[in-house]
Amino acid sequence: MPRTRIEKDSLGKREVPKDAYYGIQTLRAIENFPVSGIMARPEFIMAYAMVKKAAALANEDVGWLDPKVAAAIVSACDELLEGKLLDQFVVDDFQAGAGTSFNMNLNEVIANRALELLGRRKGEYSVVNPNDHVNMAQSTNDTYPTAMRLCILIIAQKLLDNLENLRRAFVKKGMEFDRVIKSGRTHLMDALPVTLGQEFMAYSVAIKKARGQFKEKLKLLEEVPLGATAVGTGANTHPDFHRQAVKHLREITDLNLIEAEDPREALQSRLEFAAISGALKALGLELIRISNDLRLMNSGPITGWGEIRLPATQPGSSIMPGKVNPVMAECMDMICFQIIGNDVSVSMGVQAGQMELNVMNPVIMHNILESMVLLNNYIPVFIDKCISGIEADEVKCRSYLEKNPSIATFLDPHIGYMKSAEIAKEALRRNMSVKDLVIEKGIMTPKEAERVFDIEVLIGKKKSDKK
Repeated sequence: MPRTRIEKDSLGKREVPKDAYYGIQTLRAIENFPVSGIMARPEFIMAYAMVKKAAALANEDVGWLDPKVAAAIVSACDELLEGKLLDQFVVDDFQAGAGTSFNMNLNEVIANRALELLGRRKGEYSVVNPNDHVNMAQSTNDTYPTAMRLCILIIAQKLLDNLENLRRAFVKKGMEFDRVIKSGRTHLMDALPVTLGQEFMAYSVAIKKARGQFKEKLKLLEEVPLGATAVGTGANTHPDFHRQAVKHLREITDLNLIEAEDPREALQSRLEFAAISGALKALGLELIRISNDLRLMNSGPITGWGEIRLPATQPGSSIMPGKVNPVMAECMDMICFQIIGNDVSVSMGVQAGQMELNVMNPVIMHNILESMVLLNNYIPVFIDKCISGIEADEVKCRSYLEKNPSIATFLDPHIGYMKSAEIAKEALRRNMSVKDLVIEKGIMTPKEAERVFDIEVLIGKKKSDKK
């Protein structure tokens, strides 16, 4: 029995593995782009299958596609949406410009599976053709960016949920640490008091804002260019195809999709993807900042700050017995460094469009999708193995605060800035608290000092009366 079948394209004939659902154009892409070994993620394959399904239904609606062929194409797409045949997508993520190789990989897989469903053999393209039927009234130039939009919008829902869960985890810790008073720090130097709870509440607000910005940018992706074909003019489509295709896509995805305001602009510009990637970068910057705060507050146990204890998840050293490192926060840092790098690649791709088309779709999609997948995979783990198990060392937090010379700031309304500075310097020199020093010097009575240095005053929940 032969192990191959002969297929033909505009460049000639080639032998394709007999059992493969992909065809000759995919074979050429495998040979041309042995780059990274990274193939399309299932989420993107499924998003693109939704586009092909919507196109087949629309072409049937307008009378261009035989109902039996349309039904077979739709069934093949539905199987992809069930997670079948995903091993047949073998084109590297770094491939031909615009994503033509991947589009043809998809067209060939759908065509050959549709042929099987019709009782035909793979490669009988006179019955179901990858270009003429599966790709009818379409181009890579409009289908690929449409699939990009769908994929991001669908995955974003999970990311929004994960970010909300992260926000809530910080709120929960903020409430738990509400009465843990400690030294604030500015310039990494001792500053006025805060509570650990206030710091964690601030982290929750930072996540809320970053999530809100990301969610707002997602609206830009609701305009889809399906039906624009090669240059935005809708060449080789029925006049009603665009409207019907977007209607079916809305029904398939349950997303609030609309036709592109200007199909030409939708093929030329990738502004919306720059905005999405930028929002992910901004989120990454906040996560790095917060993770590094956690690492600093956890540092020690003897020579660092030691104000909090991050959960011990694994031994920290192959040579130093008993050492435990803040590995979960370190991993979050590395993930976010990758996201920032991904944004640079996306930015280069966005600016690289010329005239009627931006051909850098594959690298733009690869990097945005990677950023979102990394966050979706790790945020639940970060919550479970890091944030939820954080403990406060209240004694250490209080001991630092008691000797913090910046507490002298609260003397300003009573004795003035210069005298307060002198008190701060002497307290530091003598290694004693500002409160004890002003009592010793008779500047304040113990009762007055208690009122000035009341915890509610120190953390801004109550105002001190000026003497």
